[in-house]
Order: sequence, then C-alpha cells, then structure tokens
Amino acid sequence: MVRAFQKELSAIDPGGLVITTDAQPALSSACNVSDRAFKVPLFNSPEYIDALLEICRVNEISLVIPSHDAQLKVLALNRDKFEAQGTQIILSSLDFVEKCRDKRLIHQFLESKGIMVAREYKKDDYKLPLFLKPSDGTRSIDTYLIRKKEELKDHHFENPKMMFLEYLDHALYEEYTCDLYYDKKHMLKCVVPRKRIEVREGEVNKGVTVKNELIDVIRNHLGEIKGAIGCLTAQFFKHKFENKIYGIEINPRFGGGYPLSYLAGANFPKWILAEYLLDEKIDDKFDCWESNLLMLRYDDENIVHGYKG
Repeated sequence: MVRAFQKELSAIDPGGLVITTDAQPALSSACNVSDRAFKVPLFNSPEYIDALLEICRVNEISLVIPSHDAQLKVLALNRDKFEAQGTQIILSSLDFVEKCRDKRLIHQFLESKGIMVAREYKKDDYKLPLFLKPSDGTRSIDTYLIRKKEELKDHHFENPKMMFLEYLDHALYEEYTCDLYYDKKHMLKCVVPRKRIEVREGEVNKGVTVKNELIDVIRNHLGEIKGAIGCLTAQFFKHKFENKIYGIEINPRFGGGYPLSYLAGANFPKWILAEYLLDEKIDDKFDCWESNLLMLRYDDENIVHGYKG
C-alpha cells in the first residue's frame, strides 16, 4: 500500500512524501519503505490523537489514510481537529464507521438494503452447525465453527458480543472480498470482487479477481451509502449452484488484499489523490480492471541494517 501511494503521488507531485506511523516503526516493514516514519502511542492511548496531530502539523500532511480497525472510530471522532489544520482524513462518517464496527448493526444495514445475511440465532434456540464470532471482532480472531453441542463452552453463552450464526458451508459457498470505491458524494464508482482461495489469520493469502454477478448486486443495492467515502472492503458469500448471495460484513478501510485489485487496474490511491488533492471528479462505473488475475502471496525478508532495538 505504501509503495502504491508512493508511485501514484510521484506522478502528480515528484516532491510529495508518503509518511507512516507506528508504535514500533523500527519493526514495521511499511515504516521502513515509506519516505519518513514516526513513532506514535497506541491507538487507545489518550496521547495518540495529539501526537498524530503534531506530526501532521509539522510535516504539512494533506491526507491521512487509516489502515487499522482500531484507528477508525478514534479518527472519525477527531476529524474536525485535523481538518482545522488542513489535514483531511479519508474515512467514512462516524455513523457509518460505528455501523461497520458492530457486526449486528452492519447486518441490519445490509438487510435494509435488500441483501441477505446469515441468520443470528438466540442462544437458547439454535440449529447446528453454527458459526460463532464476536460482534466487534477483527482478523477472524475468536471465531468458531461448532458442529456438535459439546463443542459449545460456557464463555460462548456468557459473552454478549458472541453471535450464534447460521453456518454457510464452504462446500456450497464461495467467499469473496469486494473492494469498493466511493467518491466524495458517497456514490459507488468501482467494484472488484476478489475470490478468497486461501486465508491466513483473516487476510487473503491466495486470491483471484472475478467479474461476476456480485458486481451488479452491489451496484444495485449499495450504489449509494450515506457517509461512505474512499475504499471499503465488503465480504460476501456466493452460492456455487443457486442464486444466493449473503452479505457478511463491511470494513470502511483498505483491506489487506487490496494490492490485488490495484495490480488489476482499480487504482484507488490515484483516485483518492485526484479527488482530495486535485479536486477532480472520478469517472462513473469504472470496470476496466483485469479479471481472473491470480495473487499468490509469500513471506519475504525486509532487511534493516544497524538496528539497535
């Protein structure tokens, strides 16, 4: 992502810089490839916002691009402070961020838009198999596939955030993450479905772009979302044999698998720079991206000389 923004920024401003922040920048690959990097407190620290504001002020930062779920609400709450000093945060409205961060609320939102969602059972009236996940979870942490009643534990019942959901069998459903771009006026400009072939810790490890009926479903039902701007990642399950599509969740940020969409031609970094730095409009319904582009990820080394941590 850092390299993508560096490439697109250099095309419009060769002197422009992509700056990153992290609680441990020396141990961050992104910080080691960015033009500059700064240490900040953790997102839940009361000093985080003031530290980030000061970095933006001193370095004359024009745009802030959040990349982590934990950042989203705190940045949305403090958007006015950044705008007061000339820094725009490319993030959806606080109301929409809060919907996305609560999986029960985003299910209600999807249903209101005419998109089916997995049924949530009452904890004293459910049907096996079950899929359990917390309403505020991320990266597939604390999720469970329950096939037998004996696999259910007390903490599953006691945790009010734990959702008991209808299980959508992977033998029958294909899982897609769709990269969506919304312009300043909250209108959908691009949809790129990415089929998730293999996932590691909630992030796609092998995936392929696919032009299929998901594009029309999303355009017809989510063509305008109040408060949505920039990149959203939306997860869907599509039945392999029947005309069934279920919405799972929406995240109002770039997803870890977005580089596949970028390499396929869906240039969201360029559009963000065009809209928010150059005040240009984005073309309607961009679909000139490459379908059937396969991404196979692997671990690589990022070597830093002289580390003294």
